Amino acid sequence: MSNVNRRNFLLGTAAAAAAAEASVVAAMAHAEAHAGQGNEARAKKQPNIVIYHSDQFRWDFVGANGLNSSTHTPNLDALAASGTNFTHTVTNQPVCAPSRSVTITGCYATETGVWRNGLGLRQDLPTLATELRKAGYTANYVGKWHMAPASVAEGGGPGAVRPEHRGGFLDFWEAANELEHTTHPYEGTIWDRDGNPITYKDEYRVDFITDRAVRFLRQKQEKPFLLMISQLEPHQQNDLGRMVGPKGSAERFIDAFVPVDLRSFPGDWHKQLPDYYGSCESIDASVGRVRRVLDEEGLSENTIFVFMSDHACHFMTRNQEYKRSTHNSSLRVPFLVEGPGFDSARQIQEIVGIVDIAPTLLDAAGVPVPASMKGKSFLPIVHNAKVRAEWPSRQLIQISESMTGRAIRTKDWTYCIADPTGERDQPTSTNYHEYQLYDQRNDPHELVNLAGRKEYRAVARELSAQLKELMAAAGEAEPEIVPAKLYP
Repeated sequence: MSNVNRRNFLLGTAAAAAAAEASVVAAMAHAEAHAGQGNEARAKKQPNIVIYHSDQFRWDFVGANGLNSSTHTPNLDALAASGTNFTHTVTNQPVCAPSRSVTITGCYATETGVWRNGLGLRQDLPTLATELRKAGYTANYVGKWHMAPASVAEGGGPGAVRPEHRGGFLDFWEAANELEHTTHPYEGTIWDRDGNPITYKDEYRVDFITDRAVRFLRQKQEKPFLLMISQLEPHQQNDLGRMVGPKGSAERFIDAFVPVDLRSFPGDWHKQLPDYYGSCESIDASVGRVRRVLDEEGLSENTIFVFMSDHACHFMTRNQEYKRSTHNSSLRVPFLVEGPGFDSARQIQEIVGIVDIAPTLLDAAGVPVPASMKGKSFLPIVHNAKVRAEWPSRQLIQISESMTGRAIRTKDWTYCIADPTGERDQPTSTNYHEYQLYDQRNDPHELVNLAGRKEYRAVARELSAQLKELMAAAGEAEPEIVPAKLYP
């Protein structure tokens, strides 16, 4: 096994040059000069938006992030090189459905109605899709949804999703509510906007979902569009209990690099990593294919392309499954953006959250951000060093299902509290105990929990106060936080 240690990457500096903030205006002017000639020459008054959403993809499995000597992601690396790489993006709820609800609403999971898996998204809540449609966009979706209620009696279940449960994606729709339960890596079913099944067989699932997205992009686009491509990979296949890469890929990664945060703990990484690497490689190839089609259709110049994930993967090293913890291996996700407003060839190291994504994309499209959205647009920090220096770089993390917990993630610290009863099936609590404290400067792999150590008492008090502020801003009652008294 390679023992490459590239922690110094975390201390790398962002590029100093400021990009011109007129890039969006320039793109519009160029488009107007070519109006009336099909997709390529359509008047581009607002940018198209493509969100490529992977599931359980670790930040350090993007080669451009420099911490993994085995990962093979040339297309994502090219995206990072030409666009903006937000290297310290965290999920605000590290589990599938809640995370997705945060992404499209700009609200916290306790506000969206989806604070755990199996619940339905609030139908009265503005989303990225509803607001863009008001502004003249079409809102289109392909792949895994996971935000319809689980109860079939309520119109949910793993399969077809009724229009009222689609969060405003009311145009092109080919999806399954729970893709991991209606498909397998080489066969399965999704449903179109009218509830008709679309089946596939003998094709890898990533390629099938990509086919459907490409089919949409090849159509003539009369309006600016939002397209969300939601893959399942590299998430495990639930009924098999393992990741499944394309045929033959696992053999190529049998001796691949093991991330430092995994190798120190028991888990199932030694069995799962080869297929995980293969799945990530397949996602990268799919991203390359989608971007080539955007080029071929003359859409690239006026399209904001986003690559992201809902949460990461710790391979059962931190609890009994793959996420739902406050560690970087659950929280830290890739977030790469290219297109009008983001063509900066820059790394941004400030802490941002997926709660900020919807307001940021609305901002980039020139669409008003609804008052319901708690996230904040981080578009200004791409081009303005002064704004970047003043960015708060802290995020609220809500944990459900594995425990009822809360955390604050800053540049320097992760501080976590948990309901001491072990209660899991509740959205929040007013009684928490200090649980974890990690020093991100000196222990980025989170090997030593400092909670309860007297020399860190002042740090814990300050982080506790900040966490209470963030919880209040998210609409939660101020909790009691009992200090840790014993060093674990």
